Amino acid sequence: MHAPVLVMQDSMKREQGGKVQRANIQAAKAVADIIRTTLGPRSMLKMLLDAAGGIVVTNDGNAILRELDLAHPAAKSMIELSRTQDEEVGDGTTSVIVLAGEMLHVAEAFIDKKYHPTVICRAYAKALEDAVAVLDKIAMTVDVEDRETMLGLVKSCIGTKFTSQFGDLISDLAIDATRMVGVELGQGLREVDIKKYIKIEKVPGGQLEDSVVLKGVMMNKDVVAPGKMKRKIVNPRIILLDCPLEYKKGENQTNAELLREEDWTVLLKMEEEYIENMCAQILKFKPDVVITEKGLSDLACHYLCKAGVSAIRRLRKTDNNRIAKACGAVIVNRPDELQESDVGTGAGLFEVKKIGDEFFTFIVDCKDPKACTILLRGASKDLLNEVERNLQDAMSVARNIIKCPKLVPGGGATELTVSAMLKQKSSSVEGIEKWPYEAAAIAFEAIPRTLAQNCGVNVIRTMTALQGKHANGENAWIGIDGNTGEITDMKERKIWDSYAVKAQAFKTAIEAACLLLRIDDIVSGIKKKQAPGAGQGPSKPKIDEEGDADNDQLIPE
Repeated sequence: MHAPVLVMQDSMKREQGGKVQRANIQAAKAVADIIRTTLGPRSMLKMLLDAAGGIVVTNDGNAILRELDLAHPAAKSMIELSRTQDEEVGDGTTSVIVLAGEMLHVAEAFIDKKYHPTVICRAYAKALEDAVAVLDKIAMTVDVEDRETMLGLVKSCIGTKFTSQFGDLISDLAIDATRMVGVELGQGLREVDIKKYIKIEKVPGGQLEDSVVLKGVMMNKDVVAPGKMKRKIVNPRIILLDCPLEYKKGENQTNAELLREEDWTVLLKMEEEYIENMCAQILKFKPDVVITEKGLSDLACHYLCKAGVSAIRRLRKTDNNRIAKACGAVIVNRPDELQESDVGTGAGLFEVKKIGDEFFTFIVDCKDPKACTILLRGASKDLLNEVERNLQDAMSVARNIIKCPKLVPGGGATELTVSAMLKQKSSSVEGIEKWPYEAAAIAFEAIPRTLAQNCGVNVIRTMTALQGKHANGENAWIGIDGNTGEITDMKERKIWDSYAVKAQAFKTAIEAACLLLRIDDIVSGIKKKQAPGAGQGPSKPKIDEEGDADNDQLIPE
């Protein structure tokens, strides 16, 4: 009796699920279309207006998507992809979005044919497994110590960026910086912490060619007493503190009852003696420079000046950590705990220079620095911001190669090889999953196709020629030169990609496509605003309860 009703309900649910999936696919395609033109060396730039009314000019996928304010949840999910890619490997943010958009686009036909999303996801997961296997097969190992190879690799990875017009400059800066801060973990492993130990200091003015990697640290600070303290010290002994060099203030109100006039003098003397003792404990180690993260009183400044010590106060925690890594000092929490081993002697020069209107402190020429600063000079702030974004990508690429020294061909050659191999394998896939598996193989061609579109060449002819060369899976290194649109051997042109970036891009894109396909309903948890004029009847008086007190909206002034 109830069977036809159940079948009807089931088909209605399916229909609703199909609608939601189509909406998700459309949203994802819209996001992919926004940044499709920013893929490759001949890509277009985007000009964005940020929330504060400033302008951002960039072709970095992640930077563009970060500024977008999209309402659709599936579109927001796509934006998260590029952020994940950026945090994990630092490059390939545009490729991920284009690939995920294409994976969803080819799945639309199967949704229309009433394929169950789980079947499509199973086929995609199998395709991902085989794609990574193909990557392993065509990857070649690289010697990290060979600077020429590293330079070519980083250059080809950031050749799609705005700064590629400045030649080897950015690549050189990135390789020097990442090599400097690399730490051996043993068993042939190296750890390179870009965020913690490499600081990019942007100073407008000068030329981009003046940018350098400093063998040490630079910060926007001057000495406490400019006239009295030395601004240049060779081979300084540096002490780093994490405590204030001033009299401790009471936690709350302190009452002191003074009966005689002399007691006031005693009280002041006690303060002075406390600070004098602190300074004496520091000066015992004969430092040349004392740097503290907290405050430094006038009296402490006087004692340090008398001893010929330069002092810097209120330094950022991150900067202090970098100085410790650069000169071999240890950050001390209390002056009475100081030891000789805590004094940093690895720096070659302490100097305060004036650049433009501001003073900058340099602690450079360190013996074996494990932290460094990249000083960027350039004509304008917009230019410097874009150079910084490109430099971050270049350093990420250099870090990836140091951690996983494997290369795959660039210029869409990897995707075409993967696509050709998957097409061959699809004939051995059994059952209904064969068709989505083959569709995933075709979706990989989106990257070379987009490269061809952005070069301005005939897309159909170029793609047909490339597919012909890759048909038997032998010419793994034939790809498209993003500058000229020619079909060439990537080995000869030295157009490479990092294995880590490609593998991460494939995994992120396919897993995200599966995630969005398996959504069959979107339930909004946001209350809808009441239409104007609705509910005009007599309203009941509302009694505030205890829990509502925190949620009260403040009346704007």
